[in-house]
Amino acid sequence: MAKRRTEHRFHGVTMLTSSHKDIRRIKRTDAQPSIHGNKLWKSSFLLIDYLKKHPPEHCRTVMDAGCGWGMGGIFCARRFNAEVISVDADKDVFPYLQANAAANGVEVTTRQSKFQKITTKQLRDIDLLIAADICFWDELVDPVYNLVKRAVKAGVKKIVIADPERSPFFEIAHRCEDKFCAEIVEWRTKKPVEASGALLVLENA
Repeated sequence: MAKRRTEHRFHGVTMLTSSHKDIRRIKRTDAQPSIHGNKLWKSSFLLIDYLKKHPPEHCRTVMDAGCGWGMGGIFCARRFNAEVISVDADKDVFPYLQANAAANGVEVTTRQSKFQKITTKQLRDIDLLIAADICFWDELVDPVYNLVKRAVKAGVKKIVIADPERSPFFEIAHRCEDKFCAEIVEWRTKKPVEASGALLVLENA
């Protein structure tokens, strides 16, 4: 039987898998994520690969919305030396995020919040808003789209959302195309994890 991988190395970041001893230790505690924050989702690879190949001009401050285990923000902290705020409605994802941040020698700030509670004021100092795999329910369409609207209003310079091409994502993306001239970009990675999907890219110059 093949040995399970305990981590992936991808564009300079270490991504701990569910088999890693630190992750298994956290799973034995009361930190049991309840909103799909129970593993490393593949769209994180799409997001990181895009940001590596298209480094944002402005990324001093980054918000990772619906962060889960937080790999997009951790990549930005490590690659761009960004100040990162990782936001999730489920506080039980944060021990997993912090384990990954520690594995990469970076620090991020965590904040428990639903999308609709992230205010325009909180977004005013953010240069880059990122997210991966956050459009998994139909009822998230309005909260995520309205978050994008507030981010644009607040002056966030760039927004990138990665998804495995679920229908709620495309509903949000097409609204953003019409309203903000956003772009939908097909994306794929092969190693160390094969992933495919699409990115919503919005330049708010």
